[in-house]
Amino acid sequence: MAAKIKKGDKVVVLTGRDKGKTGEVVQVMPKETRALVRGVNLVKRHTKQSMNQEGGIISKESPIDLSNLAIADPKDGKATRVGFKILEDGRKVRFAKRSGDLIDG
Repeated sequence: MAAKIKKGDKVVVLTGRDKGKTGEVVQVMPKETRALVRGVNLVKRHTKQSMNQEGGIISKESPIDLSNLAIADPKDGKATRVGFKILEDGRKVRFAKRSGDLIDG
């Protein structure tokens, strides 16, 4: 199956404590069906000081399930479903079903 969400996409969170937040996908983990989104699903890590790292409370992103994410429509930024179509030149591209705009074009 072709990937509907890729690295660098702008996504909207559909459910959970970060519902409605938008961010950019930093990393996709297809085997675990999860993605890392910048500024979303932040968790606090209490870290001990080490030789190369300062101790304290560090905020970092935690992976979020792909089913809780939707691509942001390029036209208005709202959540949309993703479709695939093949252009005349033979390229397979993703498009937003909400507005019909191409996502990767």
